[in-house]
Amino acid sequence: MKAKAEKKKSLWREIWKNKAVYLIMLPGIAWFVLFAYGPMSGLQLAFKTYSMKLGIWGSPWCGLENFEYVFRDPSFLKSVGTTLWINAGRLIFQFPIPVILALLMNELRLKRYKKVVQTVLTFPQFLSWVIVASIVINILSYDGLVNSIIAAMGGETVNFTGNAKLFQPLLYITENWKSAGWSAIIYMAAISGIDMDQYEAADLDGASRLQKIFRITLPNILPTISVMFVLQMGSLMSGGFDQIFNLSNPAVKDVSEILDMYIYDITFGSTPDFSFSTAVSLFRSVVNCAFLVAADRGAKALGGSGLFG
Repeated sequence: MKAKAEKKKSLWREIWKNKAVYLIMLPGIAWFVLFAYGPMSGLQLAFKTYSMKLGIWGSPWCGLENFEYVFRDPSFLKSVGTTLWINAGRLIFQFPIPVILALLMNELRLKRYKKVVQTVLTFPQFLSWVIVASIVINILSYDGLVNSIIAAMGGETVNFTGNAKLFQPLLYITENWKSAGWSAIIYMAAISGIDMDQYEAADLDGASRLQKIFRITLPNILPTISVMFVLQMGSLMSGGFDQIFNLSNPAVKDVSEILDMYIYDITFGSTPDFSFSTAVSLFRSVVNCAFLVAADRGAKALGGSGLFG
């Protein structure tokens, strides 16, 4: 008991000693409590039959009934498959692009040119998906720029935005254009922390630029890549709603109905069911958490630092 009391006293002493730091942290902690942890009480809707008259707390409990309905719905199972398929492609065709961009920008020797390139690549991140989707649709529509060029050259117009086979590649291309430059900043920051003595030693040994990339730069930023990969795995069942919502149309519904779109439809459809949609959201969060933990353990098993070091 005395040892516990001493620990508590020493803890409060440390907090008081660093009170300025804790005061700075206080607004962030308050934000998380109010807007991240507080709303989690609404997850009880997944186990209730929601009634607008009774509210969240007054609605009657129904156990796992909502989850039984969820797993009986063929549309739900199809949306899970579509989500995993699209996000698996994101790991292959999107995740490496910021790393490659960071490596390429690091090799630029002219500082002014390097700043211009970085500014151009990061600017699209500040555009909303409403704007980006409008640009893409106007360029790729039947009477858009691309089809106008094809028609002028005597070719047949192509339905880019309504072709189910082209929809998934379109997602990866537009996402890379919009966010790859912004994501590359993280890797460039990791590269800037590498000890320059390693490069000087490599120059003395006559190493080429390519050898320095693979023998020095990549191994040093591997912990950062590992952490970002784990975080990416943690959103394998979600993400991309804004993009898909703005780029999709009825012609590509079969390949664009991800889990987030499914939740949106059942929540704001003709007959909204908040208990059902909460059950689906809870399922998605649990699966994302499982992917996150599995990826973290896998990264550590392969010698990486993982998410928590």
